[in-house]
Amino acid sequence: MNVVKTAIPDVLIFEPKVFGDERGFFFESFNHKLFEEAVGYPVTFVQDNHSKSSQGVLRGLHFQLPPHAQGKLVRCVAGEVFDVAVDIRKHSPTFGLWVGVHLSGDNKRQLWIPEGFAHGFLTLSETAEFLYKTTDYYSPVHERSIIWNDLDIAIEWPIVDLPSLSKKDKLSLPLNGVEVF
Repeated sequence: MNVVKTAIPDVLIFEPKVFGDERGFFFESFNHKLFEEAVGYPVTFVQDNHSKSSQGVLRGLHFQLPPHAQGKLVRCVAGEVFDVAVDIRKHSPTFGLWVGVHLSGDNKRQLWIPEGFAHGFLTLSETAEFLYKTTDYYSPVHERSIIWNDLDIAIEWPIVDLPSLSKKDKLSLPLNGVEVF
């Protein structure tokens, strides 16, 4: 497993070693020991989620407040997405900065998004299937979201038209209007 540091040191890309031939491929998609060595602290995953989205769907920017903050290990198993993590830790030197990574069924990359980050993704392919491993259970009472096009964050989404958003995501506020870490 190759671990790639991003512009925000706490957000990591995991690139598996893929063994393939004319029959298909095999790779180790998760190894708890190697994962914890890479992030540098103990992590327990308690929930797996799976979503399917059509092209142009943007999900996010979502996060949960303590005591139910979630770290997420995410990957796209079919199709392609542009995945984003935004640092929302008020006292962090990278507060308000973002990292964007292309995840796809072809590149098999995974992105580690620790607690204290908002997360979202844009579906680039006709459809995409997306998996999340989370460190805490979904808690609607603690869930918050930041508007995808917040001018202060200025995410450079690879987008031509307006994305397709859920009703909830359309009502999201800018970073300076939500409670954060």
